[in-house]
Amino acid sequence: MCYGYDGTAALQRSLDRRSLLGGSLAVLAGVGLASGIGGTAAEATTRTTGRHHVPPGLISIQLWTVRDALWGSPGYDATLTHLARIGYPRVELALGYFGRTAAQLRQFLDGIAIRATSSHDGISGDAAGLEQKIENAVTLGQSFMVVPYLNSDKADDWKRWAEQMNVEAAAAAAAGLRYGYHNHAHEFTIDLGGGKRPWDILTAELDPKLVHLEIDIYWAVTGGIESGDGVADPEGFTLDVIRSAPQRVLQYHVKDRNESTGDMADLGTGMIDFARILREHSVLEYIVENDTPDVTPQQTAEVGYRYLRKLRY
Repeated sequence: MCYGYDGTAALQRSLDRRSLLGGSLAVLAGVGLASGIGGTAAEATTRTTGRHHVPPGLISIQLWTVRDALWGSPGYDATLTHLARIGYPRVELALGYFGRTAAQLRQFLDGIAIRATSSHDGISGDAAGLEQKIENAVTLGQSFMVVPYLNSDKADDWKRWAEQMNVEAAAAAAAGLRYGYHNHAHEFTIDLGGGKRPWDILTAELDPKLVHLEIDIYWAVTGGIESGDGVADPEGFTLDVIRSAPQRVLQYHVKDRNESTGDMADLGTGMIDFARILREHSVLEYIVENDTPDVTPQQTAEVGYRYLRKLRY
């Protein structure tokens, strides 16, 4: 997700959070957690060569994409019901539970045959916050929980965040959850000195046994272009990012890039050769996202689902 999780505020909270590193696992050890087709839209051009396809059961959508419809008209319930009718079996949660508890939201989603398999959550402020976050994820039946955004031009901040994420990831694993990090472009472009960029520090410091990566393909491509390292071959840069990371890449954010403006675009209408990337590395979840839907959020959702269903690689 690409909304404004406050990295500066996260850093400030982290200064008072050192006790969490030593105590949160002990606190959580006693918790006993166990993880337990709509109207037509203009269809994007889809590559149909190749013998492989995205398994339909692994297609999801980040709810930030349809935030205007959730907050406004037609509202949360109608929008999620529409996503189910399009064919989405999964969603990645954002923006809270819209007045429901985790248990109430699970009941609603079960009723429309959608699973909340993943969520975007910031680093917790204390052990109690971490415990609640994990309890909610288990109640909802999630498989993944992902930190959506951090940003700093100081190497020590990234090291501190990685240390905290390792602790949270261990607690999540004890509850049967996978814990990940979602990239933007700046992890590949900020110069931290000594030839290091945030991505270098994160992938060096995050425990690959505990933390996985949710690669946002648009932002990886954009990071390669903006840094200069991937101008000639943005997809190749993205594949290098995937291959070189010690952490496993288990989730994708799949969103396209307008070739002339660099803006986000509905799937299949931009420049990114998704078939090439997916052919080289498959994941456990393919999450449609567009922060700036080209027409309406609902149509963007439908175009994205249809694109992934038809893509062959």
